Amino acid sequence: MADSTPSQAESPVGGSKKVWTTLITNTAYLTGLLTLDYSLKIHGSKYPLVALYTDTFPAEGHAALDARNIPKKHVKYLLPTKGKDYTNDPRFYDCWSKLTPFSLTEYERVVQLDSDMLALKNMDELMELELDPAELGGTGDRVFAASHACVCNPLKKAHYPKNWIPENCAFTSQHSIPDEAQRIGASPSFGLGMPNGGLQVVNPSRAIYQLILDQLAKDAAFNYDFADQSLLGDVFRGRWVALPYIYNALKTLRHEGVHDQIWRDQEVKNVHYILSPKPWDEKVGEHAEESHKWWWDVNLKRRAAERAQGLDDGF
Repeated sequence: MADSTPSQAESPVGGSKKVWTTLITNTAYLTGLLTLDYSLKIHGSKYPLVALYTDTFPAEGHAALDARNIPKKHVKYLLPTKGKDYTNDPRFYDCWSKLTPFSLTEYERVVQLDSDMLALKNMDELMELELDPAELGGTGDRVFAASHACVCNPLKKAHYPKNWIPENCAFTSQHSIPDEAQRIGASPSFGLGMPNGGLQVVNPSRAIYQLILDQLAKDAAFNYDFADQSLLGDVFRGRWVALPYIYNALKTLRHEGVHDQIWRDQEVKNVHYILSPKPWDEKVGEHAEESHKWWWDVNLKRRAAERAQGLDDGF
């Protein structure tokens, strides 16, 4: 397990007290990170994206970030004291480290984003969203903000929990109120009460981070099927702010028969390319679904802009 001492206050990387962050452990997601950064910039965000990298991130990845002047910060790889077998979903081994932003007390506000996301609109209002002040130490009712996880299991994965069914999904509760679903999230206590870890709005706090580390040291952590988001939903049950889906629009919500009742392309601010394939795993023009085309449109613009500046490293 990582050192239980949260990061000490230091000069904020990126020069801002409010930042976007994204975790990067290898180059498999690097193209996604670069396109996410570009999408935030073209939509006029005032805040930098800071890449949180682990020891496993290789030299060619560092070179790619440096060439694009993307600020970066080293973080330790975080794991529970007792290891859990994520053979069916190995991505979850990395997900624990997405809890690190709670420790980054050099910042006033951190919005953690997954690298397989794409900003479609400006989301800077998340930097001003009301949350509990850090000094409450996780005892209030607005500890962090996130969108709900979809617990419908639309791909019918056999190893998913049996209670992952549409009846327990917060998005199902909004099918009859699609207009409201664009503006308001369902209750954080609805159904399984689980946030999706792809986007987290955080006021960093040593006390909150210590609560997280304490939980990671307990036997309960061994039973968390969905890593970071299972832990957050458990420790802070009903005490987080549920954002509308538009800030973490899981691509599967758009599928017919899942949550297409509430999905509106024109309202989405940030799409999340969960599961496989990722858009960058495909070829131009050979897209598994419509939302992947949105990513490719932005990625091609990024690559063209970089080539115009003499940068063409393959990422």
